[in-house]
Amino acid sequence: MFASDMSVERREEILTKIAQKVVDLKLTPVAIVMLESSKPLSFVGSQLMVFLQPVVTSIFPFHQYDEVAALLEDRANVETLIQRIEKLEDGRRDRKG
Repeated sequence: MFASDMSVERREEILTKIAQKVVDLKLTPVAIVMLESSKPLSFVGSQLMVFLQPVVTSIFPFHQYDEVAALLEDRANVETLIQRIEKLEDGRRDRKG
């Protein structure tokens, strides 16, 4: 699967799900640092995900694994994910106080 094979709606849905999970688990600072530092290596990281897919999916039921790997090979999608996490985190902070 390639990111270009995915519809824009599906890409947005997956990125929003990931961002929401990061914010819900209160991992925003860690996730942003990790994503920012791995942006130059996003393609290599996505290929590592493809390599590890049989092991990871045998342990964890993650149906969209190949879609996430395809999305993360493009730096623009990584940047979109970072922005989405920051936006959701700002919304969470606004609701709290």
